Amino acid sequence: MKKDTAKFRKAFTILEILISVIIISFSIIYVLKIHSTNQKQIVYLSERNKQSLEDSLFLTANILKYHKEKKSADIILEDAIKIKSSEGREILKKLERNIFIAEEILITPPPHKAGPTAILTEIKIKGNHSSNYKHLKISKF
Repeated sequence: MKKDTAKFRKAFTILEILISVIIISFSIIYVLKIHSTNQKQIVYLSERNKQSLEDSLFLTANILKYHKEKKSADIILEDAIKIKSSEGREILKKLERNIFIAEEILITPPPHKAGPTAILTEIKIKGNHSSNYKHLKISKF
């Protein structure tokens, strides 16, 4: 009887190791690319949300009188709230936005039907990121 000369190998060859390292490297590069893209989007969304929060300071009842003007939050809020701290006032002075008010749109019910009448105004606040807001005032019910 002939002795079986075929033996199982106990280790990987260098070629197999190199191929697995290349595959893992490409996978890591792809994951890092996705992470980098996501990080840029997260930073953008974070800045956009911060801007929207700051824009809410400008959305007072008297904003409609500032068409095509650049105003600070300090000027917009001076009638609405009283700020005693000079540090708080300086922060509000640094927050500036360009304000654009579109023409008012009169919304009326269809003829021969009862319903409220309203005035719709679009407010555009421009800073690093532009924002659009709607102001709806019901004039007759």
